[in-house]
Amino acid sequence: MKRHLVIATAAAAALLAGGAVTAVAVNGSGSGTRAPAAAQGPADGRPDIEDLQESRAAQVTAPQAAAAALTAVPGKVSGLDLDRDRPGLVWDADVLGDDGRWHRVTLDAHTARVLNQRIDHGDDDHARKHAALVGARTDAAGAARKAAAGYGTVTSVDLDDDHRTKAVWEVETITEDGTEHRLLLDPRTGALSVAPAADAHGDHDDHEGGDD
Repeated sequence: MKRHLVIATAAAAALLAGGAVTAVAVNGSGSGTRAPAAAQGPADGRPDIEDLQESRAAQVTAPQAAAAALTAVPGKVSGLDLDRDRPGLVWDADVLGDDGRWHRVTLDAHTARVLNQRIDHGDDDHARKHAALVGARTDAAGAARKAAAGYGTVTSVDLDDDHRTKAVWEVETITEDGTEHRLLLDPRTGALSVAPAADAHGDHDDHEGGDD
């Protein structure tokens, strides 16, 4: 899901001019709301059909996927990603287990059934995330719920501390018109903001290919 996200030119121009872009958003219960947001989507302005189809097909929400992952592996979720994989449409969840090890849990996006579970061997990135998770007051499920309340269906959540002075939850969403949003949430305060335009051009495809 993450590889498709870019900032729309018109939205970036509006933000630089001090204006706000109003987008129709769908919250976690499916009801429409209107919220000021930076519109993010394909550069040609057309909806991202693949991402939109995946978000519509998923019957398990990001908070539900987090809960299911923690049932399988008690601990703390550091990342969630909705994607179409070999088993079908799945949620990939990264969990720092209470056993001190990192786990990758793959869940059916229709039923929340665990399809695969494995140990994910740690690296420097995992060490940084470990410290950030310990100090976080808002977990992955909480970040997803807050983003979904005004910006659409959540398709990914990731605790990111790369190139930042402090870790943030990065949450990606998509609305029913195919507009994508990238949001930043402070794990300590719960403050939510729209990612700056320059932030959205990086490759955040952390979950692609199965290995971190």
